[in-house]
Amino acid sequence: MKVLDLICAHSHEFEGWFGSEADFQSQCDSGLIECPVCGVHGVEKRLSAPRLNLKNPRPPEAAAPPGEASPPRSPPVPAQVQAAVLAAMRTMVAQSEDVGDRFAHEALRMHHGEIAEKHIRGRATRDQAMELLEEGVPVMPLPDFLKEPLQ
Repeated sequence: MKVLDLICAHSHEFEGWFGSEADFQSQCDSGLIECPVCGVHGVEKRLSAPRLNLKNPRPPEAAAPPGEASPPRSPPVPAQVQAAVLAAMRTMVAQSEDVGDRFAHEALRMHHGEIAEKHIRGRATRDQAMELLEEGVPVMPLPDFLKEPLQ
């Protein structure tokens, strides 16, 4: 199995697993590899460190102390689901108004019924975000790449 670091034309980096270099090239030439973030098919290999399987494997990680269960691992989210979630988030961002640094003020005004509710986005300090949450205003941070339109 060959693990490759890939990047799309929009600079989204992701990992791909292939049976061989020829398998990667074949899939790339056929347009089968797409960015899980934006769905573009133009991907390139990035430099990546090789993974070496040595004869003497690392010692197993220390087991959890008796009576203390280790937290269950979540299964990986399929690329199609990730892409659908990102597309939905981008749609929500596109349909919201950017109020910039007035975000906390505008969100509180809406929460108190002083102005009509609408979808907004903007900037808030950590303290402002905590105050909004304590007040019962639903807020969440957005990654920067959602705020930029796809090219």
